[in-house]
Amino acid sequence: MNFRIGFGYDVHRLADNRELWLGGVKIEHTQGLLGHSDADVLIHAICDALLGAANLRDIGFHFPDTAGEYKNIDSKILLAKTKELLLEKGYTVGNIDATICAERPKINPHIPEMQQVMSKILGIPVDDLSIKATTSEKMGFVGREEGFSAYAVALIEKIK
Repeated sequence: MNFRIGFGYDVHRLADNRELWLGGVKIEHTQGLLGHSDADVLIHAICDALLGAANLRDIGFHFPDTAGEYKNIDSKILLAKTKELLLEKGYTVGNIDATICAERPKINPHIPEMQQVMSKILGIPVDDLSIKATTSEKMGFVGREEGFSAYAVALIEKIK
């Protein structure tokens, strides 16, 4: 069997008058993440990990922030399109391990719903999508509550 591993990272600033979307789930918070799309930092890191594993470049290459059709787009659509790109190249998702870095709000209560939402889009069991949350112990831009970051690794398998 042919397995490949990819790594993804994303970061977005916090901003007023924006909804906070993480892992395809809207979370109540005083600010949201700023970006061309809905700025779902977790989905973007996962997309990059999947695309990288298949040697398909990165999320900005496929869904550029200069393209009007991606303005305010729901990142769940980008995740579904990423899965299609993998399938076109003959790969399926094996498993994903991701970490969200944020001081507030608490992310852990939302993780089961994020797993449900994204595993359905990717067509994988919830058990194959690990999501963890941590803080930056008040250090750096995450610690100062200026933004969030997310990291992801993905295993894909050649199916054709």
